[in-house]
Amino acid sequence: MSPITTHVLDTARGCPAEGLKITLEKQTDSEQWELLAEGLTNADGRLPNLISESDPFTAGIYRMVFYTGPYQQKWKSPSFYPEVPVIFEIIDPSQHYHVPLLLSPFGFSTYRGS
Repeated sequence: MSPITTHVLDTARGCPAEGLKITLEKQTDSEQWELLAEGLTNADGRLPNLISESDPFTAGIYRMVFYTGPYQQKWKSPSFYPEVPVIFEIIDPSQHYHVPLLLSPFGFSTYRGS
């Protein structure tokens, strides 16, 4: 399993957000963002293999960007937030990190899941 996972739920439609693009980046020493992975959520709203267990996974600042604008356009829904960047810090890379997103056209919520 990927050491970082996510799950996106479309709370306005009451279902998983399938086909939503997500990127994962890590902040470099020069405070730039380095792309590590990207993909689309599956039918369950998950991106299970965002990074592989064999990829180097180290402590640092990470950013997961959820491209919500194109997803909302697919459903002909307004989107106040065209992107949702979630920045978080990994202190212990031996742990698993789950970053879920609850999404609606005019709001979102995220937290560290299990």
